[in-house]
Amino acid sequence: MELTSSQEEYLKTIYIIQKNNEKVRVTDIAVRLKITKPSVNKAINTLRDLKLINYEAYGDITLTRHGEFKAREILKKQDILETFLVEVLEVEREEAIEEAKKMKHAMSKTTMEKLDNYVGKVLDLGDLDCGYDENNEKCKKCEKGRNRIKK
Repeated sequence: MELTSSQEEYLKTIYIIQKNNEKVRVTDIAVRLKITKPSVNKAINTLRDLKLINYEAYGDITLTRHGEFKAREILKKQDILETFLVEVLEVEREEAIEEAKKMKHAMSKTTMEKLDNYVGKVLDLGDLDCGYDENNEKCKKCEKGRNRIKK
């Protein structure tokens, strides 16, 4: 199933809120994404129909197993792209973050896998599978690797 870039952003946002042990509500998503609650309602109903989230009107939103897998996959793509932009192309971090957010939606699975392998081998970071840590805004493994590279 191919998700739109908007649907990916919703999944990523729900995942991040959940990882902070917070209940996820329509209002939380609207605030984080700076959009209206009706827009969020429409999107989450679609995500529910796709069986990526569990949601009953006015209740909490939770990711299904498949939804969590997809959200982690989205974050991993973003981390790989950001790492490549910063460490290989020497793009400023803030610009790299914004570029990676856009690029992750346009990359094919095959190209992403090749870039993942390249980043892992050339930068010796191993698997960038995201274990998201909101305190650092990045995956713990990614931060550890980036800090080592900067020294």
